[in-house]
Amino acid sequence: MTQDALVVFTPSGRRGRFPLGTPVLQAARALGVDIDSVCGGRGICGRCQVVLTEGEFAKHGVNSCASNLSARSDNEQTWEKTHGAMSPGRRLSCSTTVLGDVVIDVPADSQVHRQIVRKRAEVRDIELDPAVRLYYVEVQQPDMHVPSSDLRRLKEALDFDWRLTNLQADIRVVQELQSALRRGEWKVTVAVVDSERIIAVWPGLREKVYGMAVDVGSTTIAAHLCDLQTGEVVASAGKMNPQIRFGEDLMSRVSYVMMKPGGDGEMTREVRAALNGLAAELAEEAGIAVVDILEATFVGNPIMHHLLFGINPVELGGAPFALATDEAVTGLWATEIDLHIHPNARIYALPCIAGHVGADTAGAILSETPYLTDAMTLIVDIGTNAEIVLGNRARLLAASSPTGPAFEGAQISCGQRAAPGAIERVRIDPVTLEPRFRVIGSELWSDEAGFADATAATGITGICGSGIVEIIAEMYLAGIIDQDGVIDGALAERNARIRPNGRTFGYTLYETDERTLQITQNDVRAIQLAKAALYAGVRLLMDKLGIAQVERISLAGAFGSHIDVKYAMILGLIPDCPLEHVAAVGNSAGTGARIALLNRGRREEIETIVRRVDKIETAVEPSFQQYFVDAMAIPHKTDPFPNLRAVVPLPESKAGERVAQGGRSRRGRRERPLVEGGETSSPSTTTLPA
Repeated sequence: MTQDALVVFTPSGRRGRFPLGTPVLQAARALGVDIDSVCGGRGICGRCQVVLTEGEFAKHGVNSCASNLSARSDNEQTWEKTHGAMSPGRRLSCSTTVLGDVVIDVPADSQVHRQIVRKRAEVRDIELDPAVRLYYVEVQQPDMHVPSSDLRRLKEALDFDWRLTNLQADIRVVQELQSALRRGEWKVTVAVVDSERIIAVWPGLREKVYGMAVDVGSTTIAAHLCDLQTGEVVASAGKMNPQIRFGEDLMSRVSYVMMKPGGDGEMTREVRAALNGLAAELAEEAGIAVVDILEATFVGNPIMHHLLFGINPVELGGAPFALATDEAVTGLWATEIDLHIHPNARIYALPCIAGHVGADTAGAILSETPYLTDAMTLIVDIGTNAEIVLGNRARLLAASSPTGPAFEGAQISCGQRAAPGAIERVRIDPVTLEPRFRVIGSELWSDEAGFADATAATGITGICGSGIVEIIAEMYLAGIIDQDGVIDGALAERNARIRPNGRTFGYTLYETDERTLQITQNDVRAIQLAKAALYAGVRLLMDKLGIAQVERISLAGAFGSHIDVKYAMILGLIPDCPLEHVAAVGNSAGTGARIALLNRGRREEIETIVRRVDKIETAVEPSFQQYFVDAMAIPHKTDPFPNLRAVVPLPESKAGERVAQGGRSRRGRRERPLVEGGETSSPSTTTLPA
């Protein structure tokens, strides 16, 4: 009678008895233990490494020792000659057999569904379960007496080695199959998507396969290249969306399509060309061929989404803002969107939610998971068009708010994109009204020794979004502007930085013979209009849920990742909330695309969740206008902000008092935004989705 050995696997705790001489990998598979392997147990790939845990384990009734495993095999020694020695105590589970009772630990890097723990805060832990997987097989050679096609024998090998049944194959795979089999001497690696379809075949053993996660923003396109076997982000790149030449905001691009026949095709070609450039850049950085990329996932707002997939976006230009599709885009070949990666690579785009709340918002929801918590959570993705999500596991609401490009430096007289030389941090002394600042590319403040030398290479070129928020908030704290955002011209007597600028005043932050960086009244108004539109949208969602305060806030987007949350609240960009519960979470939309790339189960999850999200259309809500007007004040005309006041002494409101030039009273007059040259900007112009 064959003696059995007890094998216990940690950390899963699964255990079972097996005949002596059973390979550890075979025992693991019989128990459903999660161990990775590409080569099918042939000792080639090295992914199935395990560690023998030695000692007396009373809990399991096991005395685990080295003699209870077979000696180091020829396969293990051959692998180490090629790849280098394994870490002490490690063995290849496919080439190690059980000779007695053992406790076997499966390290995290040997698990198929390993947790990918990111170092950067904006990325959540991701359980690895990609749609595209690699399988190595040895295929029976053709036989005159057994008429069977190469494809059929490949499928039989995949069934025998990997239990992959009823597989289909792309015709492009069939076109390349015979050559690959013969070059590989009947040993090939195949890529299978969703355990259903063969999409690629290579001769010999192939251990790496890559995917690309892309956030197609209206201003910036950001892409990350991931190793689908490990989940590691191996390269990242970004570039300006070339569609910006057709219009800075979304509605101007829709207008371009309306006014120029074929304009949608132009913009589709531009964004696809940009994606191809990014794919090539990612591949070069990672040292791989661009055809090694076998999958790409996408997020983007509805207009970017439609243009990427060749859908005319004109219906999104006016009420009722109808989407062509709100379903996830699945199963496309890369060539169907002219993407120059592997031609059989699969394309997946997260679902859109409603007009002007798109796949990027779905990505943010997938990343931040408000649907899994009881806390009333606000997610704000700040860009040219701000997307807002509010709710918890009970209910989720979403809206878009047309903030415009001011937070990204556009429409600001000295504004610029975040780049070396841009001012990103600002402080103003409330007594002297003198500023100090820090620029991208240097850790020194402008009043510290060595600052001039540290910034000589980049110069001081402008103010980026985070710097704009901080300087306006600091101007408010220092009394340079009042709650209504009016620059106090009387302060020109105290500090020469406050100077007339047309019919209003400005504050000079930095000045040389070549360049003057000044915040004008126009600049203040542009930020007020943008932040008021955002805040009004948030208040509408709070009303719909019947709440007076949010419990957690996540600031997302490229701008949100760099902003100081305290200054965002001082400005009134976000509602009052304990500051310790406010976090900048980076590009959560892009994180959502990466989660969908690395875990196919999460795709089904977000496709289900978005159907529960209620879209609120701000443009038709009667209370939006009043909320907008109240939110023009800094931080707000009526909301008290008790949590903020507990940590920041805010100036007392000077209700009805004009502190701009001349000091004349404005009591009794209807408030309206002031701009240079006597022009006005009406809040009503910002209520249309952008």
